[in-house]
Amino acid sequence: MRRTLLSGLLFALAFSFGQPLAFSEALPDEEGIWAALKSGGYVVLMRHAITEPGIGDPPGFTLDDCRTQRNLSAQGRIDAQHIGEAFRRRGVPVSEVLSSRWCRCLETAKLAFGSVTPAPMLDSMFRETGTAGEEKMRQVFAAAKRRPSAENLVFVTHNQNILALTGLSVASGEMVIAVPKGDEQFKVIGRLSIER
Repeated sequence: MRRTLLSGLLFALAFSFGQPLAFSEALPDEEGIWAALKSGGYVVLMRHAITEPGIGDPPGFTLDDCRTQRNLSAQGRIDAQHIGEAFRRRGVPVSEVLSSRWCRCLETAKLAFGSVTPAPMLDSMFRETGTAGEEKMRQVFAAAKRRPSAENLVFVTHNQNILALTGLSVASGEMVIAVPKGDEQFKVIGRLSIER
């Protein structure tokens, strides 16, 4: 009971100063996370919505041809629309939406938010080794630091990327809400998923 009251007090104090939260133990509940997003200043790391069955992409995959990729399922397209509706219904300000160039990510971003900028730094890190992945992460952290204080920055990417950036594995369409902490680390505020 005492911890719950203390967490609520910390959340209220962080809100009153308009600063992103940085909880070390207790995270706000779902409504608290939505309320925080409404104040702006966060990074939303979103995994693309549900795809057709499979892992990775088929042999012969090419980045410029969606027919060669594993794409969103009908349910995934509906889920992506619901994500955007949730942001608009709650009045959550979004400054920019950046996406992996994979078709499933671009389609998720477009269906949810309308406008999207392809960003190679968010391209899939699945089966990627060496310094290429590290360079992508450095670019993501640098972009996250430039987010506006009164709006939120959305990155639509892949599970492997979110896992590398936050240590969290996420479901399709799930979002990790975070703020940069130091040069190359995110402080996770919470997680959101849209109920089907």
